[in-house]
Amino acid sequence: MAASPTTPSPVNGVQASPTSDSVPAILIINCGSSSLKFALIATHQETLLLSGLAERLGTPEATISWRLGEEKKSKTLAGEDLRAALHELIAILPVNVRIIAVGHRVVHGAEAFSHSVLIDAGVLAGIERCCALAPLHNPANLAGIRAAQKMFPETPQVAVFDTAFHQTIPRHAFLYAVPYDWYENDGFRRYGFHGTSHRYVAGEAARRLNQPLASLGLITAHLGNGCSAAAVEGGRCVDTTMGLSPLEGLVMGTRSGDVDPSLHEFMAAQRGWSLERIMRALNRESGLLGLSGLSNDMRTLVEAATGGHERAQLAIDVFAYRLAKSISALSAALTRLDAIVFTGGIGEHSKVIRARTAANLGILGVQLDPALNEVHGGPASGRISREGSRVCLVVPTNEELMIARETLAVLNP
Repeated sequence: MAASPTTPSPVNGVQASPTSDSVPAILIINCGSSSLKFALIATHQETLLLSGLAERLGTPEATISWRLGEEKKSKTLAGEDLRAALHELIAILPVNVRIIAVGHRVVHGAEAFSHSVLIDAGVLAGIERCCALAPLHNPANLAGIRAAQKMFPETPQVAVFDTAFHQTIPRHAFLYAVPYDWYENDGFRRYGFHGTSHRYVAGEAARRLNQPLASLGLITAHLGNGCSAAAVEGGRCVDTTMGLSPLEGLVMGTRSGDVDPSLHEFMAAQRGWSLERIMRALNRESGLLGLSGLSNDMRTLVEAATGGHERAQLAIDVFAYRLAKSISALSAALTRLDAIVFTGGIGEHSKVIRARTAANLGILGVQLDPALNEVHGGPASGRISREGSRVCLVVPTNEELMIARETLAVLNP
């Protein structure tokens, strides 16, 4: 990244008088309902200067932890809110850094935002209109933006949308087979999420393959507590597994992924459950946790399955099968498939899940190299597949860096 030619005024004592040798950097903010994830990235070398997380905000257990260089620290914020967490963030910013912009992760931009944008009153209103599509996420993102605007009133702020990368999906792939006016009047369609991650790993896979992204067909699998896969052709998303909300698609930590839509009527009749109760179960009590009855953490399940826990093994089997099934289905959206890319906490670190998934992808010509899979890919390429196999890669994601790049691109169109 190249630094912006303009120098926004420093604010709130972050740096009263920037010196000529101060480091230009972009502050990344990812705000949840009770959390604040942040990173500070220098623009010249794309160096991570600071990263951290404030969590359980508004509760007696609130804390903030951060890493500055090799130094790790934490502090209690008992009962403190988002604004207090931002004040703490300002206090730990390196004194030799000049923040040239703040980049905000925003979950849902619907069809209103197909790319990252400089935040103004109109953009804020547009994000607010998308709250009905992401009621758990967009209000928190808005709170983070407004708090940051007060803390950094003279600094440009940019919204980077999870859904933007998926706005290239063609109509035949994003429409559901429901009355068309649901789409026209209510915006009911597939939107997709994790777009920042899918975009980053697609570009990084092309670099590792030493081929132009514009010539590649890829399937990227972002696997963490939330999971999604995407078909990417020529650097453009052409289909993805998440839909109107992040609930659709793959099996996730606590989310069900795909279910029969009649489930809601069935559970209401069987148990007398309200719509709210059913949605809580699908979002917070299902997925790996619901299947295993043990945990939503794949590491815990793999360890338990090794020790003979049958439902932990069942959860692993369902997760890997559904992932392989979705990868196979996404291949229909491509004219060529050059590589399958695993990323996210599970994708990058679980050799068991990659092996189980690959075992169900023989029809696509996938054969993993056990030695490479054991070490999570070759050191340079990330390749975990055998010679002659369909290429499979492990590529660590870096959403914060992608947000920083997007933010700088908006400043320097």
